[in-house]
Amino acid sequence: MGRLRVSMDIGGTFTDVVAYDEQTGGYRVGKRPTTPGDLATGVLDALGAVVDPLSGIDFLVHGTTQGLNTLLQRRGVRVMLLASAGAADVYHIARGPRFRMYDLQYRKPEPLVPRRDIVGVPGRIDQAGAELTPLEEDAVRAAAARARAEGFGAIAVSFLFSYANPAHELRAAEILREELGADFALSLSHQCANEWREYERTSSAVVEAYIGPVVRDYLGGLTRDLADQGVPAPLHVMQSSGGIISAESARERPLQTLLSGPVGGTMGGVALAKALGRDNLIYIDMGGTSFDVSLVIDGEPDITPEIKLDGLPMLLSAVDIHTVGAGGGSVAWTEAGGLRVGPHSAGAAPGPACYGNGGVEPTVTDANLVLGRIEPGAFAAGLTLRPELAEAAIAKLGAEFDLGTPEMAEGVCAVANATMAGAIRTITVSRGIEPREFTLVAFGGAGPMHAVFLARELGIGAVVVPRFPGAFSAWGMLQTEIRRDLVEPHFRLDADLDGAAMSARLTAMAETGLDWLATERVPEAARRSSHAADIRYAAQEYTLTVPLLSANEPASPEFLDTIAARFAQVHQARYGHANPGAPIEFVALRTTVHGDLGRAAPGRLAEATEPLAPQQHRPVFFDGGWHRTPILRRDGLAPGHRLAGPAIVLEDTATTVVPPGFALSVDSLGSLVVRREDQS
Repeated sequence: MGRLRVSMDIGGTFTDVVAYDEQTGGYRVGKRPTTPGDLATGVLDALGAVVDPLSGIDFLVHGTTQGLNTLLQRRGVRVMLLASAGAADVYHIARGPRFRMYDLQYRKPEPLVPRRDIVGVPGRIDQAGAELTPLEEDAVRAAAARARAEGFGAIAVSFLFSYANPAHELRAAEILREELGADFALSLSHQCANEWREYERTSSAVVEAYIGPVVRDYLGGLTRDLADQGVPAPLHVMQSSGGIISAESARERPLQTLLSGPVGGTMGGVALAKALGRDNLIYIDMGGTSFDVSLVIDGEPDITPEIKLDGLPMLLSAVDIHTVGAGGGSVAWTEAGGLRVGPHSAGAAPGPACYGNGGVEPTVTDANLVLGRIEPGAFAAGLTLRPELAEAAIAKLGAEFDLGTPEMAEGVCAVANATMAGAIRTITVSRGIEPREFTLVAFGGAGPMHAVFLARELGIGAVVVPRFPGAFSAWGMLQTEIRRDLVEPHFRLDADLDGAAMSARLTAMAETGLDWLATERVPEAARRSSHAADIRYAAQEYTLTVPLLSANEPASPEFLDTIAARFAQVHQARYGHANPGAPIEFVALRTTVHGDLGRAAPGRLAEATEPLAPQQHRPVFFDGGWHRTPILRRDGLAPGHRLAGPAIVLEDTATTVVPPGFALSVDSLGSLVVRREDQS
């Protein structure tokens, strides 16, 4: 192989590697079981299985779930929070809404920092950024002494109005580093979330401090291991925003890596959308542990300026991904006489019962194996499955419902499908988006197995299964750019707006970002910037992000009329109504810089020269009965091939299931396209 662009994606069950040869345009894909106790070992094992020698790697990007798992499993470091005296309880007061209105046992999400570990520090900045009371430096030194004595792993600093003037936070950081050393983990709220809303900014700083040491240690160790193995390329890391940064930058801002793994699929979706000529796509990623849903709207990823994980809000640009605990390893169980599937997962160890590694609980993978939808000897990562163990697990569950084994297995899949369809509705219907106007793109090891059933339930007309579906998130990481998002508060009513001053601020933000791209080794000709503003109707609480054509646009005489109309369009699309002519207020300015380091190209395949003639058939259970079903290898399919369902398509990283009443075709990119027979 020649010059290689390589990506690595860690999932809850498998670790995927994709290598693209820039000279030949060819791909190699590998999958190895994830090693939960030592993730780096699984990464290096998967990498070595695909690339030899490792010295041929020219570009390397990694999607990691280390930070996300640390947060969700609550195994981060002990954090001390320094807050403004008199407002130290902001983090615990939080917000008032009950997110489950009719849950009588509802409890607010448990904060990461207990009250006893919050230190109120005298000193005050006002909302305009003026100092009202000097910072009491002795209080900061006393906090450092306590952190040293009690073994705190990190300190978060979040003072009132630091987004308007960060002087107190910066001085506190200087003192803490003097007392605790330059390598002690600190998180300053104005650096990780330079925005208004004290609780959300504080929560962002706390989460970064909580996961920071774990992420830094992991990336530092992986970087050293790769160097020891002879990998010459610097390691890049996916960000939650869909862009990439160097591992060094990721260690400085670990909060940006929270959704590092899942967003790769969405960014691959953006590239696929352009290649397919389809602007509106729903992406589903079903692996062994979870089911992720994201959108591409008008050819662009759906980016949100705030996310919430485990009930904790964070202010950061991130691809809007909705996740539920429904994967191939999701366990089927009973509660109050009803069938439940997930969120508990058998994971990589022991895994589903059919793995033969000691697992005895029935899972979605076991159910699909019983239904004949999985080839026992051609499963991901070279695993050979044991159907008799799957049947025993499903039969035991079926006895509780007085159902036969295949009927019980189909019930398990139906419940899992209902959970996943609900996740799709959450990110579409609940936001006023009609899923029937979208194409469903399925990937992940188990996504293509369930996609057509989800499309049938939601009324979606077409399902697309791209090449390498089991490693599509890793493939998507090869389609991204270096990215950094900058934000500055800018509170102005439309009547008080100084357009020239706004343009000057945007220009300065762009210069800062473009200079940063130079430190990421991006050539000057490959750098660019884009801009947006957070706007709301006057006297409202929340904002919408409205794109700007350029940094100079606010200086134009017609800007206020233009931006008001643009805001009304965005408001209408999001909420179904708008109020043209009403006063608007600017809240924040956003600048995003991009650096293009090249990407892997989605290649087009030659048309089929031979008719499709399946050689193998076996009975597969659909809709309450067994059907004689052709079994196909994906590498035997080419553009122009068509087949009426039922059908099973096997490949190394996934299995695609086409039920009766649907038809399969292959497009020029090698993607499988499934539609209802009366629509194909």
